[in-house]
Amino acid sequence: MDISPSTSWPSVCPTSSFCMHSNLPGLVYIVCETIRVLLAAIMKGTVSICCLLTLLFLQATAEVEEFDPVLRDRSHIDETLRLATEEKAADYAAAIQKLRKIYHSSIKPMEQAYKYNELRQHEISDGEITSKPMVLFLGPWSVGKSSMINYLLGLHDSPYQLYTGAEPTTSEFTVIMHGEKIRSVEGIVMAADSSRSFSPLEKFGQNFLEKLIGIEMPHKLLERVTFVDTPGIIENRKQQERGYPFNDVCQWFIDRADLIFVVFDPTKLDVGLELEMLFRQLKGRESQIRIILNKADNLATQDLMRVYGALFWSLAPLINVTEPPRVYVSSFWPYDYAPDTSRELFKREEISLLEDLNQVIENRMENKIAFIRQHAIRVRIHALLVDRYVQTFKDKMSFFSDPELVFQEIVDEPDKFYIFKSILAKTNVSKFDLPNRDAYRDFFGINPITNFKPLTSQCSYIGGCLLDKIEKAITNELPALLSGINSGKQPGLSSCEVTGCGEKPKNRYRKN
Repeated sequence: MDISPSTSWPSVCPTSSFCMHSNLPGLVYIVCETIRVLLAAIMKGTVSICCLLTLLFLQATAEVEEFDPVLRDRSHIDETLRLATEEKAADYAAAIQKLRKIYHSSIKPMEQAYKYNELRQHEISDGEITSKPMVLFLGPWSVGKSSMINYLLGLHDSPYQLYTGAEPTTSEFTVIMHGEKIRSVEGIVMAADSSRSFSPLEKFGQNFLEKLIGIEMPHKLLERVTFVDTPGIIENRKQQERGYPFNDVCQWFIDRADLIFVVFDPTKLDVGLELEMLFRQLKGRESQIRIILNKADNLATQDLMRVYGALFWSLAPLINVTEPPRVYVSSFWPYDYAPDTSRELFKREEISLLEDLNQVIENRMENKIAFIRQHAIRVRIHALLVDRYVQTFKDKMSFFSDPELVFQEIVDEPDKFYIFKSILAKTNVSKFDLPNRDAYRDFFGINPITNFKPLTSQCSYIGGCLLDKIEKAITNELPALLSGINSGKQPGLSSCEVTGCGEKPKNRYRKN
């Protein structure tokens, strides 16, 4: 091939257009091939050494520019999450102390008297009351969960970023939380520290605690929220091979999460047994679920529409609610969007997700009060049911009766003795809040009926009656604390109003 100084560069290297998009092995091959062609031209005398060096320099510069990724501007993250705004820490701490006092004085005594924790397996500690909102990341392996956390915290290219890769990389439950300095905390230490909210995780065994790790770092966002990164779901691996009860651990985090991000990417839309089990565990928490279709800039617009439809087709049998969860379509990582994609759409979707996260942060005190009140209602219903079982047992007992046979009949056939119906008739209890009847068969199997006193006996001259105290907390004290929080709030301008997102995140505890 004859080459003259006026020949354009594409004619010298016909594969240069491919080279601009190839990986390193292809790049090495093309450069070597180009050198071979130019050396052959030099030997023919058509190209000088100076021209050769110039062309090689230009090609190398172009390749470096092409393969050096452009980082995305992150200023909208700080603006949307209002990280520069100082919080009223004193007011928040005072409200937390009032909430703790109400719980310990009015709710916990009833829990202990009727052993509610053995029915629900959910003990509320001081660490859980004072904890920050928890954001949980779930989904298949290598869909971008860890990359999304790195992006939100600005950990890209720092020594402390979460490890990411195309293969399954996260095998631990990683809790990213605020601390005065950057350090890692072993799971055994987290479970032993009563000031944290993770001490109940010790019940899942030492094998799990070895798979639990905490990372503390000083960060404005972590002062207001805690992130939990989970191992990716791998459908061809049995749960037993993990060495700990994976589904039970997920349920523990799901029950305490304020926001749950279920992340997918265009290549992992299939639903297997483990993912199906995960969505069963999410039942009842639909208001906190957000579906994320990540890496959306890898697809053309038409292909993205098809993938979006395929995602809903896969998830439709798993989410049995009239209003589907919100789906965010974008690419959550530090690099710029791919060219010729819907970058404006992706940017607005990202801001909408950040507003959703900010809503959880701003309403954290409201959500915590609502959670404690919901817990108090369940404790009250449990105490009323146990009291009814006790009263029925005493009414049916006679001098010649066998206590075990009498109570076994009551437990096996509660409807025969109007246990549950009497609760609905005499108290302000919704039938939808009643627990499962079979749960009390197991409950009384380990807790004899003779261990419990009637509610009328749970009174003292100084402390008052347990039932009166918990009802006062439900109807007066907790609503009054919630009203005080709402009255002190100043409405602010949301970022969606500035950028035109066109939607406002929902508060699941308040009607819009």
